[in-house]
Amino acid sequence: MSTHKKTPRHFLDLDKLDTGTLRGILDIGTGFKNGDAVAPLADKTLALLFEKPSTRTRVSFEVGMQQLGGRVVVLEGESSQIGRGESISDTARVLSRYVDAIMIRTGDPAKLTELAEYATVPVINGLTDDSHPCQLMADIMTFEEHSGPIAGRTVAWSGDGNNMAVSWIHAAVRFGFALRLACPEKLNPPAGVLKWAAAEGGDVTLTSDAAAAVAGADCVVTDTWVSMGDSDADERRNLLSPYQVNEDLMKLAAPDALFMHCLPAHRGEEATDAVIDGPHSVVWDEAENRLHAQKGILAWCMGD
Repeated sequence: MSTHKKTPRHFLDLDKLDTGTLRGILDIGTGFKNGDAVAPLADKTLALLFEKPSTRTRVSFEVGMQQLGGRVVVLEGESSQIGRGESISDTARVLSRYVDAIMIRTGDPAKLTELAEYATVPVINGLTDDSHPCQLMADIMTFEEHSGPIAGRTVAWSGDGNNMAVSWIHAAVRFGFALRLACPEKLNPPAGVLKWAAAEGGDVTLTSDAAAAVAGADCVVTDTWVSMGDSDADERRNLLSPYQVNEDLMKLAAPDALFMHCLPAHRGEEATDAVIDGPHSVVWDEAENRLHAQKGILAWCMGD
């Protein structure tokens, strides 16, 4: 049974942690990628709680925890009592008696907040409809491996102002780079997160012009136009078609610009094959770095 006396180190969102802490987590993850300490989480157990389907999140957390010497228990919504109406707070209390950390991937961000409020072990945000911070840690790691420090550089987002766009806004503030968001007005990021970035002194700008956002950028990022549960697929495709990342748009970026996409991609919609498989693309390195960045998160959350 886990007996945690100290306040747990949750990894809920990038805006909840300071720059030094986030940098430290990335350094730990990079160290593991380069062959540092093999099993710092021996005898630790991680619960993975899935209310949304997953490929990268599930495999990267399972493999990462195993590589760090720990164990994993996977709970899927329909096969756990949460799927039958048990409250999140009760689930948090019970799981805290069995495991050393809990990762949740869910739609409703309130579930993440409630889980963290009642758990006495660390809680990790594996994705909500509001944000995806683990992916951003992998993205920052990937950018810096290819292009050096991200501070002072320019990243362009073209597409839906969704949970990934929100985490990019958080990252721009915490890691000190300029972020230009190009979104159709109807799909702008939440006003609250833009106000937060401005209050924090972040260099975040919003436009409806993809070409203006991408011009001279060091990195171009997009995401799927239609996510699980979206009922307005045709309308979204119509609104977002001017924001497709294709070869013409990439030509406006810096000559050595990177292209990122968190995957899965709907090829031919938000990005073309020529871009995803092209010379600017680092999407496979991004996917790999989910493993390394999350090992840093796991070690920070559960380590001494």
